[in-house]
Amino acid sequence: SYRPLGLQQLSRRTISSSARRQVDNMVKEKQKLFQADNGIPVHLKGGAKDAILYRLTMALTVFGSGFVVYELLNAAMPKKA
Repeated sequence: SYRPLGLQQLSRRTISSSARRQVDNMVKEKQKLFQADNGIPVHLKGGAKDAILYRLTMALTVFGSGFVVYELLNAAMPKKA
């Protein structure tokens, strides 16, 4: 069967280079960070990125809930012709 040589070389290079790359095991540091008794809720212990994601999620939830209530009221009260 025909296999493109470039694809075969690319896959071989990707596999061999990923095996050589050293990845630091950050589990112990992350466990320490998330288990620290510092009064911060666990969903915000990741830092600024977690705080931004939390606020964005809350804003979308409030907006979505308001929009649903608006649309339900709009559908419950038919417009006069």
